[in-house]
Amino acid sequence: MKSFLKAVIKKYESEADYLELRIEESESTSIAFRGPAIDSLKQSSERGGCVRVLYKGGWGFATFNRLNENTIEYYLKSAIKQAKLVGNDKSMLADVPVVDVTIPLDVKNDPRSIALEKKVDILSNYNKQILQSHKLIPMSSVRYSEKYAHRWFCNSEGSFVDQENIDLSGGLVPVAMKDGQTQMASVGFGSSRDFNIIFGKENELEQACKHAVGLLDAPAIDGGVYTIVVDPVLAGVFVHESFGHTSEGEKVFDNEKLAQVMKMGRQFGKPVLNIYDTGLDVGSRGFVPYDDEGVKTEKTYLIKEGKLVGRLHSRETAGRMGEKATGNGRALNYKYAPIPRMRNTCIEQGTSNFEDMIRDIDLGVYAVDAMGGQGGEMFTFTAGRGYMIRNGKIGEMVKNVTMSGNLFKTLENIDMIGNDFMIHDSGGGCGKGVQFPLPVSHSAPHIRIRNAVIAGSR
Repeated sequence: MKSFLKAVIKKYESEADYLELRIEESESTSIAFRGPAIDSLKQSSERGGCVRVLYKGGWGFATFNRLNENTIEYYLKSAIKQAKLVGNDKSMLADVPVVDVTIPLDVKNDPRSIALEKKVDILSNYNKQILQSHKLIPMSSVRYSEKYAHRWFCNSEGSFVDQENIDLSGGLVPVAMKDGQTQMASVGFGSSRDFNIIFGKENELEQACKHAVGLLDAPAIDGGVYTIVVDPVLAGVFVHESFGHTSEGEKVFDNEKLAQVMKMGRQFGKPVLNIYDTGLDVGSRGFVPYDDEGVKTEKTYLIKEGKLVGRLHSRETAGRMGEKATGNGRALNYKYAPIPRMRNTCIEQGTSNFEDMIRDIDLGVYAVDAMGGQGGEMFTFTAGRGYMIRNGKIGEMVKNVTMSGNLFKTLENIDMIGNDFMIHDSGGGCGKGVQFPLPVSHSAPHIRIRNAVIAGSR
């Protein structure tokens, strides 16, 4: 593959400022239960590739499924033609080291070695556990997916990357119903290395079923302004959706107003606040040794001691902004061009323990788990459930805990960071444009936020 791709690139490299070829072979399995029956069971394989060409700042892009020299050259010439039709500026790609690497698959328990019947049986048992757990849980959603991919990358600068990876993800969701009301809880899991992640969820699932039923009779929280303590799962979702996406290079480059806000060195939070994005966490779904532009992964600080110090770049956004490429040029698969995307976006561990975080709160909220929301400068997130904090102690469960506000004001109001950092992997993935679901992780410890707005139901 290496000599073949390099020969094709060499033949046409003089016709553009930059050329790249990506080839991908993949195998996928997905299983889903809804209620007592299997809702879907799919297995598929795919083989294809793409060419991307840069000429005077204009891009050409084409995909193909036949991996022979004539087909690839046909689409390469088509992409060159596209780029020349739109190119009328200067091509700007950040300089990166030329690499020649092979990243073999590194797994503890390869899911491809597990029989499909065994996977269905494991999920069926979880589904039965949900449906037999309580008379008020008549519905369930249980899903699992896996994808093995072998990707080759070659460009006109001389880089070649040959890497394999596995992505595993799933979710177990009990659905409780009573008097027209529906409540849910969830157990998620994911890995880029180990099928064993699917085992041993029984105790966690038992608790999720109890939470779903408990929410049916839990009071709705009174809306207001509270000091809230956010658990690692919801804190991770918050930093991913709100600050992670805001830090992606083209968001800043294409938005003059946001560029004024996101100036390097600006103080966004207290010195205790550190946020970074990394592809280095082996085994997490956000583990990315090399991105889809052949750039080696790294740990990229976005906020350090409260100040903005970085952002997430593809080679083009880094080049146009005069900054460093960070290894965040990612594509869902060969059908898409790389764009700035997250890997594992994290709030760094602090020094506070949970008891200290709640001790001086007379009336506050403990927000746990995440059930959805919308990020950006103005955000809204709904916790899976909440608990009132009264006189420094955790009190009764409450539902409909929806936090909303301005991202930058909220960052200023984070005054304590926990010492219980955890990496969170779950089913699904990151959505951006039409490239969904991209495997990512999000990680955090507990955090405390002063003056948070909770939009309650009463």
